[in-house]
Amino acid sequence: MVVAPLSLYEIRVPKEWVDYNGHMTEACYLVAAGESADAFYACLGVDPAYRETGRSIYTAETHLRHLGEAVEGDELRLTLELLGFDEKRIHVFHTVSRRGDVVATVEQMLLHVDTVAARATPMSEELQGKLAAIHAAHAPLGVPDGTGRAITMSKESRCGST
Repeated sequence: MVVAPLSLYEIRVPKEWVDYNGHMTEACYLVAAGESADAFYACLGVDPAYRETGRSIYTAETHLRHLGEAVEGDELRLTLELLGFDEKRIHVFHTVSRRGDVVATVEQMLLHVDTVAARATPMSEELQGKLAAIHAAHAPLGVPDGTGRAITMSKESRCGST
């Protein structure tokens, strides 16, 4: 049975993750999302033995949104939703929560790669089957708020606009 969403990583914010404003740094949100993604890969069987075959998963794009603040000592829980996949790509959405309140989201496009050829390559049918089962379990969750958002300002607000 697949859990929806997956909850694969929790951490208490260490002192080293806090900046001069007393808040968790953006880089550390990405570290936490990376740990969550690594736990997801392990669930899929993309582990050291898999990587020894010359295949792995790389991050192609990341979009981080700050929606709250985390400080030293906060307990964070990351959940992961599988939004979609094809033979080479995996689209995931991490939600970072503190005591049930969302403090950040991290959306990622991942690529299955041939590490020797240094290019995207199709996943095995077995790996695609595992993703299909997770995707089916996650589909009823719907699309999370903030998915696919772009950073933009009105034309009038941009520097150099007339």
